[in-house]
Amino acid sequence: MILAKKTRWISIFIFLVVSFCCCQSVFSQFVPENQREFVISTSHISPDLNPHTASYNTEIQIINGLYEGLFSYDPITLQAIPAICESYKLSRDKKTWTFVLKENICFSDGTKIAAQNVKDSWIKLLQTKDAPFASLFDIVQGSSDFRQGKLPLEEVGIKVKDEKTISVKLTNPAEHFPNILCTAAFSVTNENPSVYSGAFVLKEYTDNYIRLEKNPKYWDEKNVALPSIKILISQNEEENTFLYNTGKIDWATDMLTINKILKPQSIFLTTQFGTEYFFFKPLEEPWNNPKLRMALLSAIPWNEFQSKSLVKTTSFIVPVSDYPQIFGVPEYDLDAAFELKKEAGFENQKLSLICAIQDSDYSLELAKKLKDAWAKIDVELIIQKTPTDRYLKSIPGWNAQIFTYSWVGDFADPVAFLELFRGDSSLNVSGWKDTQFDNFLSEASQLSGEERLQKLSEAEQYLLDQGMIIPISHSVSFNVIDTEYIKGWYENPLNYHPLKYIYLEKEKIFPNVVMAN
Repeated sequence: MILAKKTRWISIFIFLVVSFCCCQSVFSQFVPENQREFVISTSHISPDLNPHTASYNTEIQIINGLYEGLFSYDPITLQAIPAICESYKLSRDKKTWTFVLKENICFSDGTKIAAQNVKDSWIKLLQTKDAPFASLFDIVQGSSDFRQGKLPLEEVGIKVKDEKTISVKLTNPAEHFPNILCTAAFSVTNENPSVYSGAFVLKEYTDNYIRLEKNPKYWDEKNVALPSIKILISQNEEENTFLYNTGKIDWATDMLTINKILKPQSIFLTTQFGTEYFFFKPLEEPWNNPKLRMALLSAIPWNEFQSKSLVKTTSFIVPVSDYPQIFGVPEYDLDAAFELKKEAGFENQKLSLICAIQDSDYSLELAKKLKDAWAKIDVELIIQKTPTDRYLKSIPGWNAQIFTYSWVGDFADPVAFLELFRGDSSLNVSGWKDTQFDNFLSEASQLSGEERLQKLSEAEQYLLDQGMIIPISHSVSFNVIDTEYIKGWYENPLNYHPLKYIYLEKEKIFPNVVMAN
C-alpha cells in the first residue's frame, strides 16, 4: 500500500467526520465550457512517477491519472470496477482468472494495448529491484520464486491466450485479487516511459510543479472533463493558504494554515485505512527476543503516549466489515514489564537500543515519550534523526532497532497491512521472518469470508504478541477542496481520488480575502 508522508498536525479542535456517500454515477454530466486547468498543491518534493517503484500517497495519486490497469477503484464505494478490462471469469476451483480486454484501447501514442502488454508490465514489475508492491503477486503461481530468481518466466502462471485475453493462475483462491489489481503498481506500462495508458499524459516535470494534459487516445476520453492538471510543489503554508483562498489552488493536500481557510466547509479530515506506528527491526540480540520487546510495550503509558493521536488504537489493522475484534497490545503494567524482562533473561540489567526517526517535532516528541517510559525499566533509548525526505531509504542500512512508519493500505483488506511482515514480502522492511506468522497468512489464503478474516485476525494478534509494533494512531487524511463547485471528488478511507472523474460545475465566488490573510 501506500506510505503516507508525515505532515505537521495543526493545534486546533478537529471534528472527524466519516461521510457515507449515496450511490450515484461518477460519470456525471459536465459542461465543457466550465472546464479549465485544475490546480493541486502538495509538499511532496520530487515525486517518483514510476508505478513500479513509487510508494507515497501523492505519487500514487498522480500515477493513477497517468496509468491504468485491468481494474480501478470506484471512488465512492472503493469496489474494484473494470478499467481496461471488459469482462472476466473465474474457474470452478477459483484459482484461475481469465480477463478479456476492451476493444480499441490504446496507449497515448496511439498503439494498441494488447494482452501481451499487460503481461509485460507485470513481469517488469516482478523484475524491478526494490519494487515495494511486487510481492502482492506472490499469490500468482510461480511469481514469488520468479522474482527471487529461482524460477524461469515460462513457469509463472500468467498466460496470454490471444490479443485480448490473459489468464492468471493463483496458488490458492483469492477473492481480493481484483482489489490487488487496482493498485497502481499493476498498471499497464509501455517500453517508452513517456507513453501512458491513463486519462492523462505527463507534459512538464519541474522542481516547482508538474503538469498533466488530457490523453486524447484514452478509451474513456469523452468522460474526462479536465483539459489539464497542474500539481504545485510547495512547502510554504502562508503562500499556499493565500493561493487557495484566492482560487489559484483548487485542491490542497497539505501545508495550509487551517484556521485561515475562508470556507471551513472545504476542509476534509477523514479517518483513513491506515496506521502510524513504530516497528522493531529485531535482527540482533537481545532485541530478537519477543519477551523483551513485550516488556517494552508493557512499560508504555498508552494514554500519555497517544495523547495527541486523533484516532487512538491498540491494534495494527483498521477493521473492515466483519473483521473480528482482537485484544491488541498489552495494557500499561510496569510490574509485568519487569517480569517479562526477567523471563527474557535480563533481570537487573541495563540495556540500550537505538530509535531512528525522521527529523520532525512530532516524531521527536513520540520518541522522547518512549525514552522516558523505558528508562523506568532500565532501558536507555538513543534517538537518531535524518531528514524526512531521506528517511525511508535510510531504513535498510540504518543500524537501529526501532523505526517509525505510517502506512495506508492500497486496498481495503487486512492483507494490505499483514503483507508488511510476511517473511518474503517486498514490503517487509523490518527483516522479521516468523514461520508461524507466515503460516497464518498461508492458511487464510485457503479460506474465504468470515473464516478468512478470523484467521487474518489471529495473524494480527500474533504479530502484536511478538511485540513487533507499537501503534500510535490510525491515520487521518487532510484535504481542502470546495465540493460545492468541484464535483467528482469524494471522501473515502483510502484517500483515493481518481483525477479522471473530477470536473468543475461552476465558477467559485470568493469572499473578502484581505482580512483573513
